[in-house]
Amino acid sequence: MTEDPIALFDAWLTEAEASEPNDPNAMALATVAADGQPSVRMVLLKGHDERGFVFYTNLNSRKAREVIDGHKAGLLFHWKTLRRQVRVEGDVQGVSLDEADAYFASRARDSQLGAWASDQSQPLAAREIFEGRFDEMKARFDGGDVPRPPHWSGFRVVPERIEFWRDRAHRLHERRLFTRTDGGWTEGLLYP
Repeated sequence: MTEDPIALFDAWLTEAEASEPNDPNAMALATVAADGQPSVRMVLLKGHDERGFVFYTNLNSRKAREVIDGHKAGLLFHWKTLRRQVRVEGDVQGVSLDEADAYFASRARDSQLGAWASDQSQPLAAREIFEGRFDEMKARFDGGDVPRPPHWSGFRVVPERIEFWRDRAHRLHERRLFTRTDGGWTEGLLYP
């Protein structure tokens, strides 16, 4: 029964890209603060391969601080139209500077400017303050490229466990669990 879970994820993501009306690459990112308080939010998958699943963020954000401090994260992809989900758990590593630069350069210009203007996760007294900072960044980088801010990069969740869940009638769901071993992956089933 064993197969490559990354290849299986690729197949499921391809199906989701054809069927999901919005953001088939959306994933819930779960982290834990130093005091044990869990936190979850939606982020976008921006790359994946046998090394792991990549997302990008402001390094001063709550999620980044929790990832850096805890070194672990959980991901959840939920594709409602397919009645499927994929859970990923593992260690977290920073992406290389070259990877971060390349992805940042691919972003829309306003998204690049927003990365400079936002103090992500910090209190904001009024929306107009952020909009003013955005306008300042537009003027600052007018006519030139927008470089990646030093406080913005990405993380790779290196999977230790990947669970593929498929809905079945009468809650008789199918759950396949892949666990990383020294020699690759082992696969088993879980009760629904």
